[in-house]
Amino acid sequence: MAPSNKLIFGIHAVELALKAGEVREIWLQKDAQNKRLLNLLAAVEKSQVTLNRVSLQELGRKCGERHQGVVASINQVRLKSEKDLKAALKGWENPLILILDCIEDPRNLGACLRSADAAGVTAVVFSKDKSASITPTTHKTAAGAVEHLDIFQVTNLARAIEVIKAGGVWVYGTALEEDSQSIYQTDLSGAVAIVVGNEGKGLRHLVKQCCDHLIHIPMAGAVQSLNVSVATGITLFEVVRQRG
Repeated sequence: MAPSNKLIFGIHAVELALKAGEVREIWLQKDAQNKRLLNLLAAVEKSQVTLNRVSLQELGRKCGERHQGVVASINQVRLKSEKDLKAALKGWENPLILILDCIEDPRNLGACLRSADAAGVTAVVFSKDKSASITPTTHKTAAGAVEHLDIFQVTNLARAIEVIKAGGVWVYGTALEEDSQSIYQTDLSGAVAIVVGNEGKGLRHLVKQCCDHLIHIPMAGAVQSLNVSVATGITLFEVVRQRG
């Protein structure tokens, strides 16, 4: 069966997808004067990708978001399963895994994936239900990270966490509670999974119960929470710092 297609948009997202060989067809603003768009045009003309020069109005009809003058069709990203996760764990040495519990905003999902790629995570795991899917907006916000990450979409996140723990990985849930410990006072240098929760509600109760330990980012100001993607980046890079 031929792979299904998906639209992405935005100069940077399309540039990276083109370099990765994922692009099948491109629609680019025909009267573009933007230097980055012209550089992208030159790259497309050297490739085997089908190029369509179209008006801004037609681009707007294809994509309701801020497309920056370019929309592309790419192969549908293949998300791996819980079965794949169980098999992959056997081959990972000292992994860093990011687990996302009910991230609902596709932009937040994209930003978390971007941070995950920057921190060099081994894999990202998220659930099928009550979570944003990987949309064109996610692709744009992730800035090419989607194509480079091992992403697992599971039906039961709590069960997937138990599989990860059985693979010798310590699971740390991010939650500001009495028994949680500062990320700066926690040894995160080994095989670890970081679990971050929903934008408003945080970790679900069952997911929290599955974690080995709870950790938090110390807050000096009056505000006691951060945007989930910001918190994800800070926590992941504390792991990177400790691994040295």
